[in-house]
Amino acid sequence: MDKTQIFKFISKQKTAFIASINEQGFPIIRAMLAPRLIDGNEIYFSTNTSSNKVKQYTANNKACIYFYKRGKIKYQGVAITGEMEVCTDQATKDKIWRFGDSLFYKQGVTDPDYCVLKFKCNTAEYYCDLKIETIEM
Repeated sequence: MDKTQIFKFISKQKTAFIASINEQGFPIIRAMLAPRLIDGNEIYFSTNTSSNKVKQYTANNKACIYFYKRGKIKYQGVAITGEMEVCTDQATKDKIWRFGDSLFYKQGVTDPDYCVLKFKCNTAEYYCDLKIETIEM
């Protein structure tokens, strides 16, 4: 598996799991909708500025994201470590905004409770068929 194949695999998944570190130093994992954008080594998600994960990433930007596909026999998963940046600038918000987002953010793309999580990939660990591969991203 190489970097290009990792991103192709990710782009087909409907759910992402993201991990942050809470105030007590423990990892917290959450399910998220699929990434809005994959651009080079950066993966973008939308979220609420008021969420706990935004507070946690602001305090500690270390992060991990995980994607998996479970077939009848074959299981594939990829865990990617990196840094999460909380983006509140309008250009980044505009970049990943979708029409249906107004259901969640009543003030639209300028809603102060709408922000973007930009994940910068470092290393991926891919699992399939009882084998693990480490890929530098």
